[in-house]
Amino acid sequence: MLFDILAINPTAFHIGPIAIRWYGILITTGIVLAFIVVQKEMVKRGMHPDFLTDLLIWAVPISIISARIYYVIFSFDLYKDRPLDMIKIWEGGIAIHGALIGAFVTTYFYTKKKGISFWKVADIAAPGILIGQIIGRWGNFINQEAHGGPVSEKFLETTIIPDWIMDQMTINGVTYHPTFLYESLWNVVGLIIILLLRRVRLKRGEMFLFYLTWYSIGRYFIEGMRTDSLYGGDLRAAQIVSIVAIIVSIILFVKRRFVDKIDVTYQDR
Repeated sequence: MLFDILAINPTAFHIGPIAIRWYGILITTGIVLAFIVVQKEMVKRGMHPDFLTDLLIWAVPISIISARIYYVIFSFDLYKDRPLDMIKIWEGGIAIHGALIGAFVTTYFYTKKKGISFWKVADIAAPGILIGQIIGRWGNFINQEAHGGPVSEKFLETTIIPDWIMDQMTINGVTYHPTFLYESLWNVVGLIIILLLRRVRLKRGEMFLFYLTWYSIGRYFIEGMRTDSLYGGDLRAAQIVSIVAIIVSIILFVKRRFVDKIDVTYQDR
């Protein structure tokens, strides 16, 4: 019953003339849960309790802006004749890769200023990033977006995906692949692996590099199924970014472990 209600109306409630949408509630929930998990681990690892709060004061707005910039760049034809619409983020149009780039760059410079290892912070934050992505994708479910192409009759007959999900993915009589679900579940598996990796004495930075590689592999293949991709020329932007992220992660892993021979582990303070 709950999901039937959500499927009918993506707006949760109104505060006066302002519509509060489930998408925004889910994004906020993901951020809050991620904050709780990461904050607890940071304090456990000997970091100041206010560090994460101070970082997010910068990282959250910068990530939103960079997510919008990324979207506008790869949708420039929509805005070139009406440039003022570029700032109308309330009309929709942000990209997770843009947000991640903004967050990573902000964290790098913030940790450098504070004299704290970027890799230490990135390792600790990796599970929180996945939690936010897992929950945030369900906003796409409610909005009936970020889906794949039409499914076949055979798929509908053999799928184990619950009916309430497939019903929501039926738009104008056509049922589409719930690619939001595929990515969310891929990230759940990644989160479980990362939590298990906390018990392994990985070199500092390797947990974050695992996250980057894992997410990028899943995103590359799932993006190929989607019908709403942003394009850079003839190529899907998310796939380009995913390939670059995988290559860079592998290079950094090899460099840090075998060339620089980093001996500091995740468990070290």
